[in-house]
Amino acid sequence: MAIPAFRFAPSPNGELHLGHAYSALLNVQLAAEAGGRFLVRIEDIDTTRCTPELAEKALADLAWLGLSWEQPVRVQSRHLADYSRVQERLAGMGLLYPCFCSRREIVANADPARRDPEGQPPYPGTCRALPCSAVEARIASGEPHALRLDMGAATIDPAALAWGDVVLVRKDIATSYHVAVVTDDHLQGISHVVRGKDLEAATAIHVVLQRLLGYVTPHYHHHELIGDETGRKLSKSEGASSLCRLRAEGVTPAEIRRALGFA
Repeated sequence: MAIPAFRFAPSPNGELHLGHAYSALLNVQLAAEAGGRFLVRIEDIDTTRCTPELAEKALADLAWLGLSWEQPVRVQSRHLADYSRVQERLAGMGLLYPCFCSRREIVANADPARRDPEGQPPYPGTCRALPCSAVEARIASGEPHALRLDMGAATIDPAALAWGDVVLVRKDIATSYHVAVVTDDHLQGISHVVRGKDLEAATAIHVVLQRLLGYVTPHYHHHELIGDETGRKLSKSEGASSLCRLRAEGVTPAEIRRALGFA
């Protein structure tokens, strides 16, 4: 029987804050209770926002909290070839199509009465029916394009269909969060995905991809988010309670653990 495996997978696009500490500590606790493994993964495919310096800071913060994890740490930006192979498989199934639309065009053509689980207008399928000749000509001309999943052909799950045809290969990056996270969880043998409720709705997309690719679907648990004094979700962009700042102010790891309920 496989050993249970848990993971904490931050994106180094800002400093870790108390919400990250809670998620990491919860994964460590659950892994210990299950007699399982704990891994850390750096999700840095968005190279426009993520930096190696912030990745090193994140690992330093986790070590300061007293956490330890299996080595080596998987860094997504070093494994783009893995994601390309998965994308080629999906393309071979006839499930991906090029999309040339800008965000402005998507909003302009979307059904104003519909919203995806994040409250955004779902993609109206503008490029899904483009003639092959037109697609080939636009690609040959160098026009930027994303690759979308034909969700209607991929599944009948209402929770996934609510997302519309999601982007699986971005215009600016050779993959997407959805492809990378599903691929990594499979390759690393992750059995339990414990993450914040802000990612709960996206799980429907991930389950669709796992089924298409023949991967085992992990057990999912989405915990409550840590809020600030006003109840708002903590944000990296606002420097919310960063662990680096708390450390500089003299707060100890033990104090953070107690405050988050891990005494």
